[in-house]
Amino acid sequence: MAILPDVDRKDIWAELMRQYSRDGESIGIVKADLRAAVDAIDTWLQDNGASLNAAIPEPARTALTQKQKALAVSYVINKRYLSEV
Repeated sequence: MAILPDVDRKDIWAELMRQYSRDGESIGIVKADLRAAVDAIDTWLQDNGASLNAAIPEPARTALTQKQKALAVSYVINKRYLSEV
């Protein structure tokens, strides 16, 4: 999968700003720096997708769809980094 179109990156950036605002969080950077972070994360995912896929053991690597793998990755990230535990 290619990097996200600019409009999608912009949507993510805007949603992050809304979420930080709703949560009353100060993030310590300006909007342009947050946008650069979104762009860099998307680029990193593009550049390292094959490595992530190779880390998934068979038979899951070939049986799961890209969407199913992405959902599994999002659950692991949410539990690892966003859990209140």
